[in-house]
Amino acid sequence: MLHPLDYVVIVLYLSGVVYFGIRSAGRQQTTRDYFLGSRELPWWAISFSIVATETSTLTVIGIPAVAYGGTMTFFQLTFGYLLGRVVVAFLFLPRYMAGDMQTAYTYLGERFGVRMQRLSSVTFLGTRLLADGVRLFATAIPIRIIALSAGVDLGYPMIILGIGILTAIYTYVGGFKAVVWMDVVQMSVYLVGAIVTIGLLLGALPAGAWSDITQAGKAQVFFADFSLQAILTQPYVLITAVIGGGVFSMASHGTDQLIVQRLLSCKDLGDARKALIGSAFFVMGQFAVFLIVGALLWAFYDGASAAQLGLGRLDEVFPKYIIEQLPVGVAGLVLAGILAAAMSTLSSSLNALASSSITDLFGSYFSKKDDAVTLKMSRYMTLGWALVFVFFATLFESRQNPVVELGLSIASFTYGSLLGAFLLGQLVKRVQEPDALIAFVVGVIAMILIIFGVWITPDGSWMFMLNPEEQTKVALSLSPIAWPWYTAIGSGITILIGSLLSLMHR
Repeated sequence: MLHPLDYVVIVLYLSGVVYFGIRSAGRQQTTRDYFLGSRELPWWAISFSIVATETSTLTVIGIPAVAYGGTMTFFQLTFGYLLGRVVVAFLFLPRYMAGDMQTAYTYLGERFGVRMQRLSSVTFLGTRLLADGVRLFATAIPIRIIALSAGVDLGYPMIILGIGILTAIYTYVGGFKAVVWMDVVQMSVYLVGAIVTIGLLLGALPAGAWSDITQAGKAQVFFADFSLQAILTQPYVLITAVIGGGVFSMASHGTDQLIVQRLLSCKDLGDARKALIGSAFFVMGQFAVFLIVGALLWAFYDGASAAQLGLGRLDEVFPKYIIEQLPVGVAGLVLAGILAAAMSTLSSSLNALASSSITDLFGSYFSKKDDAVTLKMSRYMTLGWALVFVFFATLFESRQNPVVELGLSIASFTYGSLLGAFLLGQLVKRVQEPDALIAFVVGVIAMILIIFGVWITPDGSWMFMLNPEEQTKVALSLSPIAWPWYTAIGSGITILIGSLLSLMHR
């Protein structure tokens, strides 16, 4: 059970985040100020903000759960993430930084037309609602553990509503500058908290504990099975992690407004490249830290299952250790860092969703309004999306997957088509808007069928199975595909369909 001092630390920290987030906003007179921070922020702050945004609570509690229940092969994804960001830095960023864009989808509007811009924006909005709904739900996990330790069961919906309201306050007032500077603070806090946790775990474990972890296979980083079945079905095989993770990173950091918004806020192309590529190395360090936490927790709890520990899911293991084992004050600070990490991601999403809505969906309307009206509507849009987020976050309570895998899988529904559309625009000159629209929709539909397990059996009949584990038990059915391939498959389908349709044009 937490000490009263821990509760004081949590309350003071979260109050400070809201206060300093509002104070750091500065004067805002236009949507450029509100959504891009007037392009005055240093590249290193943008890089930290990218990491904090993509990290959230999914990393802080989800990745230790992955290592606790498996191995460290998840780390292989970081090599793909680096590869994908390098491609984005030299293929996409020159196009983005050449004009005065406020969203990633402005490029699609200029290349194809307003219908393609709006379709891609709506797709982004839906993806972010689902993927960041998982993140918001993940934030509620440690808070519920805290409440239960004090003998109070608040329930996930109430916790999610509280987080949403608190985050919406400083995002509404502070805009993009507040989001970025709070990301820098929050990233520092949760990383320090994780490193302190590693030190305390090493001090509590007997000598030779890491040797036991290694002998049990928990410290395995590389898994190089080159069989076709393993490559297609195992998410953390080396080839799958590097290539699939690389394509996923191209989509997430090259077409997702959540990240592209940060790159567009840089002063110039050079700063944008440094911020993007630098973030890949920061992510590598973070993944390593949290995977080590998970492995050490496995040793600390002697490999006990979630049920044996009295938990509902492995994602609760790290919060359990924080509450029960960390020193007074330190536990409160680490928990505050976890909550703040989630708030940074949610605030980033709210600002990005409002930006895409105002610019891509209603740009023709607001272009006729003065800056004061548009800025006011941007703030109202931020509040509206906060309410929608709260609703979507409550939908994931019944899912038992590690939340980090669930969040990444959801994004894969649409990332392939988004990436495919951007690549079509840059690489296939003859593609026109109708071709891109059809290819985009076909790509999304194909990924829905693949991800949800809709297959054609050898006798030509359809087979629909929501549970891939059950699907593998059906004779002659296709094996389920590992999630890192989803984006690659979706983008490949989109590019193929668009290219074929373009052949009909002179």
